[in-house]
Amino acid sequence: MEADFAAFGSPLCGEVKRFCRRVRETYREIKEDLTPYKDDRYYRLAPMRLYTLSKRHFVLVFVVFFLCFGLTVFIGIAGPNVIETSVARTDLNNSLKLKPFNLSSPPLSTYNQQLWLTCVAELDQRDVSLKTNVTMTVKVLGVVKDGSTPYVNNQVHNRTRLLSCAQKCSEIIVAHLGYLNYTQYNIFVSFEDLNKLMRIIQNITFTWKTYNPTFSQVEIWFRFVFVVLTFMVTCLFAHSLRKFSMRDWGIEQKWMSILLPLLLLYNDPFFPLSFLVNSWFPGMLDDLFQSLFLCALLLFWLCVYHGIRVQGERKCLTFYLPKFFIVGLLWLASVTLGIWQTVNEVHDPTYQYRVDTGNFQGMKIFFLVVATTYILYLLFLIVRACSELHNMPYVDLRLKFLTALTFVVLVISIVILYLRFGAQVLQDNFVAELSTHYQNYPFLSFYGLLNFYLYTLAFVYSPSKNALYESQLKDNPAFSMLNDSDDDVIYGSDYEEMPLQNGQAIRAKYKEESDSD
Repeated sequence: MEADFAAFGSPLCGEVKRFCRRVRETYREIKEDLTPYKDDRYYRLAPMRLYTLSKRHFVLVFVVFFLCFGLTVFIGIAGPNVIETSVARTDLNNSLKLKPFNLSSPPLSTYNQQLWLTCVAELDQRDVSLKTNVTMTVKVLGVVKDGSTPYVNNQVHNRTRLLSCAQKCSEIIVAHLGYLNYTQYNIFVSFEDLNKLMRIIQNITFTWKTYNPTFSQVEIWFRFVFVVLTFMVTCLFAHSLRKFSMRDWGIEQKWMSILLPLLLLYNDPFFPLSFLVNSWFPGMLDDLFQSLFLCALLLFWLCVYHGIRVQGERKCLTFYLPKFFIVGLLWLASVTLGIWQTVNEVHDPTYQYRVDTGNFQGMKIFFLVVATTYILYLLFLIVRACSELHNMPYVDLRLKFLTALTFVVLVISIVILYLRFGAQVLQDNFVAELSTHYQNYPFLSFYGLLNFYLYTLAFVYSPSKNALYESQLKDNPAFSMLNDSDDDVIYGSDYEEMPLQNGQAIRAKYKEESDSD
């Protein structure tokens, strides 16, 4: 009985062992195919057009980039102004008691987008310096078609503002409406603490500020053009990589497949909804898309400069988690401030994020600390990548091109931010608010800059038309021998010493060496 059991068990054990051996061999082959050898880790990539460009082509790429960016700057300079102002000057008539002001806005439409009411005090003596807190009471009424004026949010708002004067008094934002439900507004403003200063205050000038309707129409078409262009570039980039396995894509190509759809959201195809729906939601959606794309761009720089040194397996815990943590904090801070400002303005048109000084200053310090950490980390990755890979063929070309183009974009972005916010770029302009120097060209230029930056990267990282044919021709010995010269056959071609496309020759070489051993 035991002999029969042993005879039955022996073939079964042999079959199990053979099955396990086949599974191990299959796993080894799959792992060998997915993980490149150490020597060919830099070459087993889907081909990029970057490798085929000469110096003349690189110059041409940068020239086209600057021409396209210059076109957006020209459109911005020649276009209409962003902000439309209407002054409501008041005459105090040397009164010793300040009376409440009843102010009516100009007729509005959805193309005005938002509404601000600001005031500036004019002193009788220009050499007087003044800094005091002023309490103001604001009541906002919306005018409907039948002439009635219902309350906006059904309440009267009391706010304390800082009146600062040194030769000229600073501008005070009385109220801000993020979206317009009515075609006209009446706002009642009274100051409780200015009566004691009436002897030195000559006048108070109120100013209505809205988006220029003509600019709103230009913005709609501007965004629409970039939505169409981005969609076309995304489709062309995906079409160029369709014949290559995703595991053979370079890290830049993988990230471009993520950034291009996010750029489509950054251009906001839902932007016209803000003119059709009287709600804060379209504006909130636009802010969310912009912050999402910008943080993804920051994450792209970290991953590329680190990942280009770490080919093959990239562990989530050690590679991606620290980067997601730093950029995620930046995204969380920006989105929190944006939502915080928008939600509070919906309930209180007189709200400003700087009113809650304690929390705002804490958030500001937190944002600056995280941003400094990001900059130092990125500089560390750039220096280390350039020092380790500057002699590696093709890799140094990828590093130089990305670094040069990114540096140009960052310098132009800093100039645009300075033109947009002036010297207060690092002070209280933490969340986008009205600036008296807000011009057309910084807004349009920044949109054009980021779009053309991504278009340029998509062009140089996409494979050329004959990339797949050339890679297959090189990998096929029968065809490659036909195109090799006698010197290449005798002495060996450069490709045999350093293959670029998919590493098939190297795997065959290692397999021959292992068989001979």
